[in-house]
Amino acid sequence: MTTTPLLAVEAIEVRYDGAILAVDGVSLQVGQGQVVALLGANGAGKSTTLKAISGLLGAARGSLVRGAIRYAGQDLAGQSADARVRAGLVQVLEGRHCFGRLSVEENLLSGGFVRRLGRAAQREELERIYAWFPRLAGKRRQLAGLTSGGEQQMIALSRALMARPRLLLLDEPSMGLAPLLVEEIFASVARLNREEGLSVLMAEQNSAIALDYAHQAFVLESGRVVQSGVPGTGLTREAVQAAYLGVG
Repeated sequence: MTTTPLLAVEAIEVRYDGAILAVDGVSLQVGQGQVVALLGANGAGKSTTLKAISGLLGAARGSLVRGAIRYAGQDLAGQSADARVRAGLVQVLEGRHCFGRLSVEENLLSGGFVRRLGRAAQREELERIYAWFPRLAGKRRQLAGLTSGGEQQMIALSRALMARPRLLLLDEPSMGLAPLLVEEIFASVARLNREEGLSVLMAEQNSAIALDYAHQAFVLESGRVVQSGVPGTGLTREAVQAAYLGVG
């Protein structure tokens, strides 16, 4: 019996301004309960692929011109970004986007608006998030813009978790962070996957950390998938590094 993947990306082509080819025939899958890494150097097409899945291409003057994206068995063609969030498909953008003039807790609450939670349910969800990221609990009243880079990444991730995603899209979660904070964030994502069954597709330049946590990985180069496999078996660190360096 064949199990339908939670996400199936089928030979997508993405162009910016109708002319600039950014992604050329990318196909990948994410199974229910999987952590999948999308690896590649800067400019390989990782962020563009995630935005195609989440429906955010239009904000960057991009468009999906070929191929199909299916989530939970449904074709996403024509679905707005907010409809995808309501269906449980949520992206954390590259760059730790927070509302700097809002408190940490106000940032988190904004992530739950799509669910229209009552006050009691909001409080329950907040406490769930603070249990995952205890350092945010002590700063709940602090302006998000005054927190550290690592804390802002936790805020961005926590805000997405308030929407109760089935599939979380993470774009460069390690960017600009100290190694200890990177380990803390990835360990939290792994626990969410293990204990809550959260499926994750992460775009990441840091292949070493991503391969430690991923069940499956795809390597992009110049907008194409050049390698894929299970980390440590079908896909070795050496093979990934060779792809990054552009050698056979």
